[in-house]
Amino acid sequence: MQADVVELPLDVVMTRPILEQIANKWTVLILSVLCTQPARFNDLKRRLDGITHKALADALKRLERNGLISRKVLPTQPVGVEYTITPLGSSLREPFAALYNWSLANAGEMRNAQGVYDAIRNDGGDQM
Repeated sequence: MQADVVELPLDVVMTRPILEQIANKWTVLILSVLCTQPARFNDLKRRLDGITHKALADALKRLERNGLISRKVLPTQPVGVEYTITPLGSSLREPFAALYNWSLANAGEMRNAQGVYDAIRNDGGDQM
């Protein structure tokens, strides 16, 4: 085995339910925002361009249920809610930062690969 290859155990039964909770675009982006500072609902919605009200509300409930964020009701008029990342959620900071940085570094290469793939498929090259 090569020294630079990391062999991971594949325990799908154990990991799939966890990955289904954390490995989606909104979870990664919400936790990335909350890693820097607590935020209120509308602030999150503004910062997460493209997320719907329902998608954000559902994601926040799921993240709170999974212990990745906490929700604090603020004594304001009208009542406000602030979301804060928990220590468990903070433990995802490093892997999410790596994934985010990988996305930035490789976005162009992926777009190019998609263009090549699409061009081949559109030219009738779907001969697999």
